[in-house]
Amino acid sequence: MVRLVGEGIDTNIYPVKEALRIAESMELDLVEISPDANPPVCKVMDYKKFIFDQKKKQKEIKSNATKMVVKEIRLGPQTDDHDFEFKLNHAKRFLQDGNKVKVEVFFRGRSIVYKDQGEIILLRFAQELEEFGKVEMMPKLEGKRMMMMVAPKSNKN
Repeated sequence: MVRLVGEGIDTNIYPVKEALRIAESMELDLVEISPDANPPVCKVMDYKKFIFDQKKKQKEIKSNATKMVVKEIRLGPQTDDHDFEFKLNHAKRFLQDGNKVKVEVFFRGRSIVYKDQGEIILLRFAQELEEFGKVEMMPKLEGKRMMMMVAPKSNKN
């Protein structure tokens, strides 16, 4: 025995064979919706059309999802003020466009001895970008690079 639901069908409890016959007479499929219910609930529908609509909805949801782009900005441990401001303006524009910004200080050769200067530059960069974005990853040294990630602030205020 199953509870039968669907368009153009009076909701009632039918034997399984009777439910299958009703679905066949309407040239539709009998789909079990809630097997845990007592009695189980079955719906008369076009199953292929249902699957097609589900895939179409998933595709639409996926296309509407925002794709996060990561922009990179490279600095040196002895970057002067003009270059710093120039790169800072780029970072502000990237964050306003909704992109993440990966700021890295690259140490060439023996400049690795200036790790503290690199960290100071990154922290100053983060402080300047405070109103445009939030630091997602604090400065971290990986090999000859010190990196920091800044994500845009959400505009849902």
